[in-house]
Amino acid sequence: VLRISRELVEAIEVHARKDHPDEACGVISGPDFDSPRRHIPMLNAAMSPTFYEFDSTDLLKLYRDMDDRDEVPTVIYHSHTSTQAYPSRTDIAYASEPEAHYVLVSTREELAGAREFRSFRIIEGNVVEEEVQILD
Repeated sequence: VLRISRELVEAIEVHARKDHPDEACGVISGPDFDSPRRHIPMLNAAMSPTFYEFDSTDLLKLYRDMDDRDEVPTVIYHSHTSTQAYPSRTDIAYASEPEAHYVLVSTREELAGAREFRSFRIIEGNVVEEEVQILD
């Protein structure tokens, strides 16, 4: 179960809408994998509507910063701009944090303001959707 504040959910959704039509990506860090606290929007280095990629320099800075703060990448998120919020084969192949929650948000037009915010655990290529509890 991913327990996440409404404020963090809204921050992810705002970032996804802002970067549309390209995929948005980022991290929510916290003191452990079940305590998302700090939103860190990242630049999609691929600048693509169908693929996201963290810039390697930005990612190194992020991990050093999280180490300095005793944080872990609790949530790794990105948006899908024209498909449902479900991990693609590429998303699954690149999932390298087995304890992280992988959040996907869809910004496809047919949603017309509806929320499609889903979380998954991806471990060794296996995808399991988990419940999301949005906390006030």
